Amino acid sequence: MIADNQIKRIIIVGGTSGIGRKMAELYAAAGNIVGITGRRKELLDEIENMYPGKIKTECFDVTGNENIERLTSLIQKTGGLDILVYSSGIGELSKELDWQLDKLTVDTNVYGFIEITNWAFNFFIGQGHGSMAVISSIAANRGNSWAPAYSASKAFQSNYFEALAIKTKKMKKDIGIICIEPGFVDTKMAKGNKRFWVVPLEKAARQIIVGIEKKKQKLYVSKRWWMVARLMRFTPFWLYKKIG
Repeated sequence: MIADNQIKRIIIVGGTSGIGRKMAELYAAAGNIVGITGRRKELLDEIENMYPGKIKTECFDVTGNENIERLTSLIQKTGGLDILVYSSGIGELSKELDWQLDKLTVDTNVYGFIEITNWAFNFFIGQGHGSMAVISSIAANRGNSWAPAYSASKAFQSNYFEALAIKTKKMKKDIGIICIEPGFVDTKMAKGNKRFWVVPLEKAARQIIVGIEKKKQKLYVSKRWWMVARLMRFTPFWLYKKIG
């Protein structure tokens, strides 16, 4: 259940699949106005048609040059902005350290991410209220030899949001800065044949929505993944290198 009955204006960057799409559906079903972005117009149209009047769309790629222009247009369509969720991301394995794949990962998970969330932070500061969340990853806690750019980019996201959370406290602003670090969620992004504690998609989306409503600074999905995060951080390198 969504935390309250107040209608909110929410924008989800990367809302055509996975966690972003499920969150959009849950928010819209609860009566909120939701704006979603994505690269595939056919998927945007499909979701918009499922929730007429509740879901608005803008088609663009976060690695392009129109991020802020398109976001501004979407805010006009939704009639305002209370919550922004950055769910756009790429997480492919790069065993051979493929440059094109690593570059795309950084362009999406770092450059696209920071341009949008930097802008949103200042938007909310000027507005005086709001919340912003990023779907980071448990991979943010340590490097991973199978996907170096992915784990590094997620560490960038988590550290950036921690810095913004500190900044809001120093500025004495009531702006929610929420960093979500999921473990394995049942989506196409969850790769590998040794997955464990796989969280059903709807359960993950609901936990994230509740965490945003409560303005949690850090949220693990599911909650027990905090134990994995601690183990990752405190395992010495000589041991971690055997599994990382």
